[in-house]
Amino acid sequence: MSLWRAAQAGLFLLDPETAHEASLRALEAGVHPRAAADDPRLGVDLFGLRFPNPVGVAAGYDKDARVYNPLFAIGFGFVEAGTITPKPQPGNPRPRSFRLIADRGVINRFGFNSEGHAAALKRLAAHPPRGLLGVNIGANKTSEDRIADYVAGVVAFGPVAAYLTINISSPNTPGLRDLQAPDQLAALLDAVMDARAKLTRVVPVLVKLAPDLHDDDIAPTMRCLTDHGVDGAILTNTTLSREGLTDRRRGETGGLSGRPLFARSTRFLARCFIETGGRLPLIGVGGVDSGKTAVAKIRAGASLVQLYTGLVYEGAGLLPAIKAALVAETVASRTPLAALVGADAEKWAA
Repeated sequence: MSLWRAAQAGLFLLDPETAHEASLRALEAGVHPRAAADDPRLGVDLFGLRFPNPVGVAAGYDKDARVYNPLFAIGFGFVEAGTITPKPQPGNPRPRSFRLIADRGVINRFGFNSEGHAAALKRLAAHPPRGLLGVNIGANKTSEDRIADYVAGVVAFGPVAAYLTINISSPNTPGLRDLQAPDQLAALLDAVMDARAKLTRVVPVLVKLAPDLHDDDIAPTMRCLTDHGVDGAILTNTTLSREGLTDRRRGETGGLSGRPLFARSTRFLARCFIETGGRLPLIGVGGVDSGKTAVAKIRAGASLVQLYTGLVYEGAGLLPAIKAALVAETVASRTPLAALVGADAEKWAA
């Protein structure tokens, strides 16, 4: 583990995007720790799938489906590739990622940089996933029909993904978050679920939402998801809020992730859990950087959790620490992991 800590320190000598690419290349070369088998108490049954543990990699790290199998080898229970757009696009100009070290956060404005559907599908065909791989799909920036782009993603990846995530909550593609409005969301989901129905297999469909939705929008949004038969929601994407930040880079444009997002995203998660009566499975993401925060997400209403920015600051030791904390929580409470979901939702919602 000391070796991986040293490697992490070396990455901080590079700018964030260069460090990201260096970490991807290391994984592609097989330079990474290998995990032991998971404790059976960490297993989660959800969406008709068996997750060996509830800790996954959030979309944004493996954008083009390059390193999902090494991430499974490290010990993640699932990996979400993407966001992948139908056509290749470069995203926004660099620099577009900024570490807020004083706040343990990151601001990014990547703008769905993607090699496109064809490149990702080629990799998936050459290297079949050895675990549960979700695919996060989006729309091209210049698309004249964004709903058609999401339908194309369902058609392309529905046959090969463990689940699909409809990403309508990135703040870095102009107008994308407008798709969260109830009328636009309904039209999108009509098309997406119709496309799914035409597949030869049933693939779970999840929707990723922003933490900046107004409280009054939670009920109609959740109702729209459940009315359309969506299988779950990922809560949340990055935030435009800059509340409480101290780092000199806090004025950069883009979405904020990491520790400053934790309270906002967890409160939103709990309110959505309560609104749906716990009937809609939720994946908690945003500020998970310790065993304590992972446990809090689950107790607020998440059945699974995802990491990304926490790994930037805590390194390779974060995953085993979270797993150990989750097992310890089940032992201390004498309660299975599934029974802990939403135990503190009322407290967090308040």
